[in-house]
Amino acid sequence: MARTQQLQIMLDLQDGMNTKVHPEWRSQEFEFYRAIWIECAELLDHYGWKWWKKQTPDTEQVALELIDIWHFGLSILLQNSGDLEALAEAVDEQLAIETDEPDFRLDLEAFACATLTDRQFHIDKFGRLMAGVDMSFDQLYRGYVGKNVLNFFRQDHGYKDGSYRKHWGDGREDNVHLVEVVQSLDATVPTFKEDLYSALQVRYNG
Repeated sequence: MARTQQLQIMLDLQDGMNTKVHPEWRSQEFEFYRAIWIECAELLDHYGWKWWKKQTPDTEQVALELIDIWHFGLSILLQNSGDLEALAEAVDEQLAIETDEPDFRLDLEAFACATLTDRQFHIDKFGRLMAGVDMSFDQLYRGYVGKNVLNFFRQDHGYKDGSYRKHWGDGREDNVHLVEVVQSLDATVPTFKEDLYSALQVRYNG
């Protein structure tokens, strides 16, 4: 499956999740840009910035924060246009996963600064952040779709009224099951999100 198709799937998922939060979300003027720079600060804590103590970047947590930022970034793009196909093509053109900056923190600060300046999502600068922690597009896609499908799954199984069981089968949390399922499926097929939901359903009922 082409990268543009995967981008279109992610945009469609984000539109669906935002609509679940508020049917008229596009007219609510939610401050997605603010969520992005707050996530940047949390991300920096996981990466490490304190010169007075030894810190090792937690790249797994950094990747999760980048996926969260991607959610809000797609929301900004969708606020400006509802044409998913055109948006997917535009993102594909702008998303180059490469950087010439050896200090990841400087790329992160440049991204946060640009976000605060015009309150838009800077895809090119996001690509530099992915490159800074060796995050591939496949990792972004799997992580993003996985989190979205799990969110929908929770909502469909009583998350709001408290009837949802977060621990399944052998007592492990749903996030653990999600990671295993995502790794076992082929993310290149168009039915990836449906396959993922079905696999979660089987485990949940088991």
